[in-house]
Amino acid sequence: MSGAPFRKYRCDYCGMIYDEELGLPEDDLPPGTRYEDIPEDWYCPQCGSEKSSLVLIED
Repeated sequence: MSGAPFRKYRCDYCGMIYDEELGLPEDDLPPGTRYEDIPEDWYCPQCGSEKSSLVLIED
């Protein structure tokens, strides 16, 4: 998937935005981390919901 545009996801519960281009370095997700590369046991740092609560923001 390299070369594909970075995507953004929104937490369905709290509205936190996860931007693949920026990552979440403070949460051990370096810039460029794709959604599919986020570990399945990851939780939203703002509300604690599961990775599956992130929904793709369509352009």
